[in-house]
Amino acid sequence: MRSTLQVRLASSVLIAGASIAVYAAVMSASASAGVGHPASAHAAKVAPSVKRFDLSGYVIDTDYSLGRNTGNTFQQTYKASTAKGVPIKGPYVGTKFPTEDYVAMPIGNHELYVAWQDPKKHALVDVFVMNFSTGVVYDYAPGSAHPESSGTVTVVHRGSHALP
Repeated sequence: MRSTLQVRLASSVLIAGASIAVYAAVMSASASAGVGHPASAHAAKVAPSVKRFDLSGYVIDTDYSLGRNTGNTFQQTYKASTAKGVPIKGPYVGTKFPTEDYVAMPIGNHELYVAWQDPKKHALVDVFVMNFSTGVVYDYAPGSAHPESSGTVTVVHRGSHALP
């Protein structure tokens, strides 16, 4: 019985000592970070940034099976700052759409957020989320009660910059 009591006492002392050591380490890290700063203050600070992606040279097909554009396939041709969409299959074939300005931003692995804007008014004309890993495109084209579409995205021709 005496040895069981000694083991319990030794265990309690070890646990208490370990707890004190962990507490001291945390407090030391917090103190060295400065008053009111978390312990991660010593980590390199990375300023937020929004990177653009240059789609110039890319030709992309978006084929819609859901939503407003169901049954349509559009071929999107990108230059340095402009994009042109041409219907190549479906009810919109023959419709002429103007050239728009665009901004593309990487938002994930092989995924882009692309916004088309009217060059004169800078109003959003079309917004896409393109996932080149899964081949899925989500499209939001303002101007109706149900502006959403979804389908597949395929790269027909690659530009000079590899997809993010």
